[in-house]
Amino acid sequence: MSLRDLEYLLAVAEHLAFGRAAQACSVSQPTLSAQIRKLEDLLDVEVFERTSRGVLLTSRGAEVVAQARLVVAEARRMFEVAAAGAALMEGGFRLGIISTLGPYLVPFLLKPLRERFPKLRLLLSEGITRALQRQVEEGELDAILAAGPLPGSDLTELKLFREEFVLAVPRDHALARVDRVAQADIPTPELILLAEGHCLRDQSLAFCPARIGEDKPELQAASLETLRQMVAAGVGVSFIPQLAVQIGALLDDMVAYRRIDDGGLGREISLFHRPGYGRIRDARLLRQSIREIVGANSAVRVAATLA
Repeated sequence: MSLRDLEYLLAVAEHLAFGRAAQACSVSQPTLSAQIRKLEDLLDVEVFERTSRGVLLTSRGAEVVAQARLVVAEARRMFEVAAAGAALMEGGFRLGIISTLGPYLVPFLLKPLRERFPKLRLLLSEGITRALQRQVEEGELDAILAAGPLPGSDLTELKLFREEFVLAVPRDHALARVDRVAQADIPTPELILLAEGHCLRDQSLAFCPARIGEDKPELQAASLETLRQMVAAGVGVSFIPQLAVQIGALLDDMVAYRRIDDGGLGREISLFHRPGYGRIRDARLLRQSIREIVGANSAVRVAATLA
């Protein structure tokens, strides 16, 4: 048994398809299938039930997969411990960023971080909060940038900044003619939401629980840019984070952004890492650098404490 075999096992458990798992592991499907079968023979356990419709985890297989996650996470932890004594901010750092933040924050960070830490290789991954949280917990990522707090998580949170949301409306909308919008004036039946899994969706629902009229189907977008384009097309209105407003200038002649007076709607962006992470000094130095880089940006308010 090797760690690579366990990684194959976890990939199949995640995708529940040998083809997609093989693609994720960059191996051929016959190779992956053969290694999984050898592992099952070695353990004398049928981990997966093969059906004509796909792959299912058996009850005993679920226990094996849970243990494999622990083994792989601890193996990765060993490498972190070994690297802890190395020079600060050198080598690869695997950073996950939620998809509603990454395209808008990363352009501010890349050049300054490269100038400060020329030997650092920042390996970026983008996704939704729950998936990124699982990846950092299992050692696949070193840290993540996400909107906190993370419910049910024991990850260490290093606060970065608060980012306000604004209301995006079509240029010919009645609210485009006012400077600011009160919470009571937000046309909730017109509100476009991101799809399930995005934290921005949950924050919008918490702010406007009565967002959709009973006689109108819910409006959803798969990404923040699709959402912005739907607003530009006159489909509805939506909440947009401040950093996304600054980057998304291409539709300025079709979308108007209005501050919200009394709602205080926004999100707290933090850097999260495992409590026992071996490169905690790198994580804290990265946090300090991000705060300094974005601190001059009026779109966000840097966290006052370093806790």
